[in-house]
Amino acid sequence: MTRHWSSRISVLALATALALLTPLPAAAGNEPPPALTPRAETPALHDDEAGGNADADDPAIWRNTADPDRSLVVATAKEGGLRVYDLAARLVQSIPAPPGPGAGDAPGRFNNVDLVHGLKLTAGRADVAVTTDRGNDRLRFYRIDPNTPGRPLSDITDPSAVPVFSAGQAEINDQRTAYGLATWTDRATGRSYALVSRRERTRIALLELTPTAGGKVAYRKIRTLDLPSSFRLPDGSSWSPCAEPGELPQVEGMVVDPDNGVLYAGQEDVGIWRLRADLTAAPELVDTVREYGVPATYDDATEECVAGDDPGYGGTHLSADVEGLTFVTESGGDGYLLASSQGDNTFAAYDRELKDDNEYEGGFRVTAASATLDGSEECDGAAALGKPLGARYPNGLLVVQDGHDTPGDEERAATGFKFVDLGDVVETLD
Repeated sequence: MTRHWSSRISVLALATALALLTPLPAAAGNEPPPALTPRAETPALHDDEAGGNADADDPAIWRNTADPDRSLVVATAKEGGLRVYDLAARLVQSIPAPPGPGAGDAPGRFNNVDLVHGLKLTAGRADVAVTTDRGNDRLRFYRIDPNTPGRPLSDITDPSAVPVFSAGQAEINDQRTAYGLATWTDRATGRSYALVSRRERTRIALLELTPTAGGKVAYRKIRTLDLPSSFRLPDGSSWSPCAEPGELPQVEGMVVDPDNGVLYAGQEDVGIWRLRADLTAAPELVDTVREYGVPATYDDATEECVAGDDPGYGGTHLSADVEGLTFVTESGGDGYLLASSQGDNTFAAYDRELKDDNEYEGGFRVTAASATLDGSEECDGAAALGKPLGARYPNGLLVVQDGHDTPGDEERAATGFKFVDLGDVVETLD
């Protein structure tokens, strides 16, 4: 059994630090962001029995260094498991999520995915896809081998892997489980980690990835950190985002800057946080959503939040929810932190450099390229890779989730992923 231990950072300590925090000033102007068009899209996924209960959520891009034209996109489909696509957005492999351990138990549900390059195994190293199994409150690991036709990913999860947050199956069935995900390799030690958020809670856990016998992978918990769930506003009042009773403002989109070990975490109804990836220091609020500070009350009858007057404390670049976070990296290491602003179907870009305090640099939309190739709406996950990917994407690739895939069968909700030339993104932002 893998040994686990936890060193929780106090919410009171964070609350004290928050009194000193001020979000970055918003840029002026109401000009609509420029529009980009995708080059390709994956086949639609359908979240019903006929479609395998598949719902697109989060992508990751794996570069085949030996043959960049044969690079892959690995993406989650929730109860539909994992999907693997080639650079033409064609399906290469479908991996089902595992069932629940018993009758009536929650089934596997793959929420977010990230990659670890050169992860140390008991026999050598390998590139590995890591995913949060929200249904079973675990991490799952898949070795990437492009030389296996039709099956480049193989499961190497240690069977002894234990729940990330839950004490038992009853808690797992409540689904306050492993949700968002970012991987990180500490360059000073060579050790690899996963940062995992908890659904309907503000907690983030740091897990060290550990090799086990037979080329499998497990993990051990190092520490956890709780982001705030309530905030002091400039007028001295306290504000919490509106949610169903018992729910706290959760985190999903996360990414770690490999150059400095800084984690960026998107608290969906609050904004973007910046903190050390080892979770040993208080977080800083980089930017807030427009809805930040707006009073609202949950209506049990409609199961919706009824908002009051906007006091004007929120930002101007993000509209809740803050979702996918990724880096757009240019030559020389410069580039942008990119965030999916789900509420207004846009993407916001911030300077990657800490010396510029992650200043806002601009934004864009992904809109329809043709009558049959639509854009991205209600985007969840996003992933960018600023390296040449063969003839199709010599400038790199941005993959974004489309939460409302059209045109399609209006009787069935459809989702998918759009492929955008990263050169178009950089040109727009520069």
